[in-house]
Amino acid sequence: MPVAAQRRASGSRHELAVEGPFRLPLTVSVLRRLSTNLVDVLTPGGEYVRALAGARGPVIARVTQMQPKSLSVSFEGDENEHHRALGLVRRMLGVDRDLTAFDRAAAGIPWLMPLAARMRGVKPPRYATLWEACVNVVVFQQISLQAASAIMERLIVALGRPVEAGGVRSYVFPGVETVLDARDDLLRAAGLSPGKLATLRRIGEALAAGTLDEAMLEERDSPEAATLLCGIKGIGPWTAAVILLRGLGRLDVFPANDSSVARNLTMVAGTSPLDVDSVVGALRPQQGMLYYHLLLARLESRGELGRPSASRTRASTNG
Repeated sequence: MPVAAQRRASGSRHELAVEGPFRLPLTVSVLRRLSTNLVDVLTPGGEYVRALAGARGPVIARVTQMQPKSLSVSFEGDENEHHRALGLVRRMLGVDRDLTAFDRAAAGIPWLMPLAARMRGVKPPRYATLWEACVNVVVFQQISLQAASAIMERLIVALGRPVEAGGVRSYVFPGVETVLDARDDLLRAAGLSPGKLATLRRIGEALAAGTLDEAMLEERDSPEAATLLCGIKGIGPWTAAVILLRGLGRLDVFPANDSSVARNLTMVAGTSPLDVDSVVGALRPQQGMLYYHLLLARLESRGELGRPSASRTRASTNG
């Protein structure tokens, strides 16, 4: 059964300034990928709801955008966690990122310019933790968006903590120890292949032991950080690039040699001549935004942009 969000205080509300332009539904769409995401919830009213892990229980963040250059953020839960949670929201939604360089470069690429114009206001999101980034990226390796999203849903239902707040259910993302303690048969039942299961265990063990942490990656430039990640069996160049992009907000990486990226490029560029290396070079140092725009194009084609989160009926049955 879901637990109610703890209220050690009446809650708090904050105004968060953003680097304009900013569009909350687009940014959340990139963060969650599909509306079936159980962790990052978008309500029919356009409110972003996220249950963040806290030392004394979950902290519920609720984010709305009423003004072009500010967000309203409210928290429920242990008041001692609110300051940390506000920092996480700021980081996860990329509110401080200036994308002038990408916008200028995209305007000079004829096939990309219309997409960039439609998606203006999206910011590069970032997962709440390095662990959450690694789990998502490994699960999404080499399979379709729908298949990976279904695996994530089953994994979250099996291991995540459901929370009800204000009539909205969300899940706390399962931590390292939760996954490490889970039985292999439970993880396989969620859909993890033996290879991905082993990779996640190796990453979790490295994080738990302190042989890998976010600070180690932050202090290195992107090529060095990627090399460090690739030292873990199961993490190759593509996986490392997406971890750096989605986990650390490194826009100076672009995950090339990916079939879905290639398909999305073809969908967006159409019959236009396409030299991927030249395009990536023209977009430096913010070429990672191309990855997000290609994802947005795919979501747009599926009617997923800003779509309210899917019904929680299935999760309620299993939760």
